[in-house]
Amino acid sequence: MLFVYGTLLFPEVLQAVLGRVPAMEAATLPGWRAAALPGRVYPGLVPVVATSAAEPGAAGQVLSGLTAGEWAVLDDFEGDEYARRECTLGDGRTAWTYVWLATHRVASHDWDPAGFVAVELPDYVDGCSEWREAIS
Repeated sequence: MLFVYGTLLFPEVLQAVLGRVPAMEAATLPGWRAAALPGRVYPGLVPVVATSAAEPGAAGQVLSGLTAGEWAVLDDFEGDEYARRECTLGDGRTAWTYVWLATHRVASHDWDPAGFVAVELPDYVDGCSEWREAIS
């Protein structure tokens, strides 16, 4: 299982990157947030500095049924600025996720998925499709 919290939440992006949309279900990752990254349209998953019981953590989806080839594509897609790590979801299940490594290069506010959809999604999907064709 893979916990996603950013651009991979959108079926259009998954279709462009993987060629299909895997099974998805809502999940949270306590103690983490999807931080906005200055100058980038996608977020980075970083630890929350101060947590409280009221903070639900990063909201996202869990993708299931990924093949070994799809994991390899996702590792390439995420690149060197992320590391795949095992995590414990809010419901106690374990999953993998991609953690942003440059935690000193994040905005103080969280990423805005609605803003991404309103402004960036079509161009981002086109870029993902071009990326996928280039690696094929």
